[in-house]
Amino acid sequence: MGSSPVQLLKALTEAEAYHGPSLIIAYSPCINHGINMTKSQLEQKAAVDCGYWQLYRYNPEDEKFTLDSKEPSGDYQAFLASETRYASLVKTQGADVANELFKKTEESAKERYETYKKLSDN
Repeated sequence: MGSSPVQLLKALTEAEAYHGPSLIIAYSPCINHGINMTKSQLEQKAAVDCGYWQLYRYNPEDEKFTLDSKEPSGDYQAFLASETRYASLVKTQGADVANELFKKTEESAKERYETYKKLSDN
């Protein structure tokens, strides 16, 4: 919702119209992420902007996968650093281990985005 209210409405409308079970997958920040919860929609937008979370829809009736996210433009590593759950990993496992994991998760997010692009023919 915080990243694209229009995309949310499209996803909900498609899910409601489908004659069968529907699943909505959403990024939902919580207080354990160490953010100000009055700004959770900004956190959602930051997650999408940096590529941590992608917006997409799949409609089984027409077998269409739609990637609604644009190419990531935000700073992925800054997004991770802004959340307590990732900052605590640095403290508990050390900067070297944490930074290696952060690098791997960013690479994985980029690969996932590219896969979604291929699926959607965007």
